This record gives sequence, C-alpha cells and structure tokens, in this order.
Amino acid sequence: MSEGQNSSFLLGALLGSLAGASLALIFAPKSGQEFRGDLNRGTRQALDKAGELKDKGSMYTEKAIEKGAELKDKGSALTKQTVDSTTKLTKEVSDKTVDLAQDLSEKSKDLAKEATDKTKDLAKDVSESAKSTAKDVTDKAKDLKTVKDQAVEDAKEIKEDAKDEAADVKDAVKE
Repeated sequence: MSEGQNSSFLLGALLGSLAGASLALIFAPKSGQEFRGDLNRGTRQALDKAGELKDKGSMYTEKAIEKGAELKDKGSALTKQTVDSTTKLTKEVSDKTVDLAQDLSEKSKDLAKEATDKTKDLAKDVSESAKSTAKDVTDKAKDLKTVKDQAVEDAKEIKEDAKDEAADVKDAVKE
C-alpha cells in the first residue's frame, strides 16, 4: 500500500471505531457520568488502537521499503552481472570470429600460393617437354632428310650403274 492509502485506512478505522463506540454508549442505559466515563474510555481505547495500527502500518511500510531496496539492489547486481557476462561473451565471440577470419585468410593465401606454384611448375614441365619433343622432331626430321638425301644419292648411283650396265649390255649385244 502507498502512504496515502495507509493514512486513509487508518482514518477510516479510527472514525469507524469512534462511531461504533459512540453508538454503543448512546444505546446503553447508563447515567450521564457513567456514560461520559465510558465515552472517554472508549475514545482513549479507540485512539490507542489507532496509534497501534499506525505504528504497525509504519513498521510494515518500513519493512516493505527495506525489502524493496534489497530487491532493487539484488536486481541491479544481477543486471550488472548479466551485462558484464554478455559483454564478455560478445567480446570472446568477436575475438574468435576475427581469429577464424585471419586463419581462413592465411590458409586461403597459402592455398592460392601453392596452386600458383604448382601451376608454374606444371607449365615449366609442359614447356620443357614441348621443347624436348620439338627438338626430337627436328632431329628426326634432319635424320629423315639425311636418309632421303642418301636415298637420292643411292638412287642416282643405281641409275648411273644401271645406265652403265645397260650400255655394257648394249655394247655386248652389238658385238
């Protein structure tokens, strides 16, 4: 309850007690002096009861305020702890993400360099193989030309020999 509600409640309880005590005394068959004494005692009792209720209300109000302050402090501490934990976790995740990104970048660079090196080596091997094959083809072409030239020479010699033989046969036939 708020303080304004406590005051209204106490005022209502006090007025209700006074009204009840007054009605009880009015309808009781007593003399004026007895009636006034009873009225004074009833009023004092009602005031004492109202004071007790006010003290109890104040005590409960103080306890509620203390408990509220404790709960507020606990809530603040838990909120701070949660914020700190979340901040720490966020930083750890961010750091790990940066580390993973750097590792991935380095590995990608290493793989790209390795692929480039292998491609260069392969291109060099293919180039050397092509040069070697071209040299072999050139050498074989030269050998074939030499063989051809030799065959032409041999054919010319055979032709000359055949002409000579034919001339010899012709001469021999004429004789």
